Amino acid sequence: MKKTYKIDVDCANCANLMEEAAKKTDGVKDASVSFMTLKMKVEFDEGADPAEVMPRVRTNCKKVESDCEVFL
Repeated sequence: MKKTYKIDVDCANCANLMEEAAKKTDGVKDASVSFMTLKMKVEFDEGADPAEVMPRVRTNCKKVESDCEVFL
């Protein structure tokens, strides 16, 4: 399953850090973050519940870039 989320991030480097953090989150198969469109696309592992995984993605992203936001 793939879903797209609106994000708020200040720079392209920060978006790259968010992308790497999202990819390392359990339940995430793949993720891409676009600074230009301010969107995060997340592909979830088979059987993963996005409502349960995305709060962890947000937490991991905030660890690498405290000013970022992922709107769930």
